[in-house]
Amino acid sequence: MFVYLDNSSTTRPYPSVMQAVARAMEEDFGNPSSLHRLGLAAEQLVKEARNVIARSLGASPKEVFFTSGGTESDNAALFGVWESRKRQGKRIITSQVEHPAVLRACEKLERMGAEVLYLPVNEQGVVDVQVFREAVNEETILVSLMHVNNETGAVMPIDEVGSILRKRKNAIVFHSDAVQSYGKLDLDVRSCPVDLISLSAHKIHGPKGIGALYVREGLALPSFLYGGGQESGFRSGTENVPGISGFAQAVREQQKDPRQRRLRMVEVKDHLLRRLREEIPELSIHTPSFSAPSVLNIGFIGCKGEVLLHMLEQAGIFVSTGSACSSKKSGSHVLAAMGLSEAQTEGAIRFSLSEENTPDQMEYVVDVLKKAVASQRRLRKALAKEKKV
Repeated sequence: MFVYLDNSSTTRPYPSVMQAVARAMEEDFGNPSSLHRLGLAAEQLVKEARNVIARSLGASPKEVFFTSGGTESDNAALFGVWESRKRQGKRIITSQVEHPAVLRACEKLERMGAEVLYLPVNEQGVVDVQVFREAVNEETILVSLMHVNNETGAVMPIDEVGSILRKRKNAIVFHSDAVQSYGKLDLDVRSCPVDLISLSAHKIHGPKGIGALYVREGLALPSFLYGGGQESGFRSGTENVPGISGFAQAVREQQKDPRQRRLRMVEVKDHLLRRLREEIPELSIHTPSFSAPSVLNIGFIGCKGEVLLHMLEQAGIFVSTGSACSSKKSGSHVLAAMGLSEAQTEGAIRFSLSEENTPDQMEYVVDVLKKAVASQRRLRKALAKEKKV
């Protein structure tokens, strides 16, 4: 059996997405900046895609800018706000559990003169609203908090944070990396007090190499890339029309009965968690009860996550031990920030689901995991006994 449970890293593109990408490459291959018929057809595809993504956010099309993905969107937001607001203040507030695209950008901003506060999280992996409130001052120009954590599925208090910022006299820009929440939780900029939102297509069954940045109307950011003036001058460079077309098609698919699609993920996730608890002892549950429907992070005490990953892979099950963007590094900065012990984190596995997963698949996963965990624990106990002798 083939079971793919690494959807937080990337998703399998929908068949209709692949068709949209191929059609854009085969038929509408003109440059959107060209004035002839092929160029106008490509330009129309970009325009339609911008409308689709804007509607999904409750935004205006002129507030949506295409990028190469979530990382570029995060960088464009953070460096753009710094360049436009650094004379008003130096403080930037983020959290210790952000995606590397935000954390590495913040480290660079510190070298450029910014004062960055990396807020701690509680045992649920969530920033405390009161701690955040006390961190905001007159020097604060930017807050960047992810909507959903990519390793644990924890949901940050975006509405509460935004409400606090809106009540302050000094204007503070609020950015959220919504790469893991887009399509999985409700996200409407008409009610959500966020100024900048980063999106990525390949997390919602779209193509890789394409994303978007929502910029609330009235917020002026400097150009991120210079050249031909595409994307209303914000991001120069010939548009990735096949990627943009595929992105829009993925959004269209996501909007077909979204409530039922999310309920299916919740059902499968709950089923997996219940069966793991029934069949495997000594588990450390790292995903809070209030979380995105797509992520379940569990530590198997007495095991190494990387070893379990490869044992599962041999059985056709694909999972991860954390963020794909930092999987080659030792340890999880997210689980460490939550105060978990090495025994809890070294055996951590992230199961990230999509609507394509089923309860029957989870039964297979539990059966394979039960044997793999028991085998690894026996081996480690035997090795420990040998060392004592």
